Amino acid sequence: MTATLIWILVALIAIGVYLSWTAGRLDRLHARIDATRAALDAQLLRRASVAQELATSGVLDPAASIVLYEAAHAARQAEEEQREVAESELSQALRAVFADPQQVEAVREAPGGEAAARELTEAVRRVPMARRFHNDAVGAARRLREHRKVRWFRLAGHAPFPLAFEMDDEPPTALVDRAA
Repeated sequence: MTATLIWILVALIAIGVYLSWTAGRLDRLHARIDATRAALDAQLLRRASVAQELATSGVLDPAASIVLYEAAHAARQAEEEQREVAESELSQALRAVFADPQQVEAVREAPGGEAAARELTEAVRRVPMARRFHNDAVGAARRLREHRKVRWFRLAGHAPFPLAFEMDDEPPTALVDRAA
């Protein structure tokens, strides 16, 4: 009788340790999501700031400046629900403004343009990486949260279900080709 109780107790302790380990893993994944989201937000803000600065520098023609400034301003001011759309529109505006390699060369030839073009190139290259890291973390947490043990024992607690950040983040080819 006591041997049976000991085995039941050992099994319950093992299950408890396993569930605790799983809850800790899920908590670490949620912390990783928060960190990658902060990094993504920083990269998106940097890209919008550089684009806005370039639009107001007087290097671009007036039409391109207006398009780029409005898209960058909208991306910086967007509410959370509209953020993905605003950032996608900024990507489209960047591709439209820098579709022509001569536009990139005109920016580079202006005083301080080389540094501005380099900074914009770095910003548009870092956004897809930051988004990929964030979405990978979200995917890992979602896969773990879909397991029955996590749902049955409510190991996720009250944490919101993680959502991926979906946006058009394709960089302008004229910027990327020149930098490569």
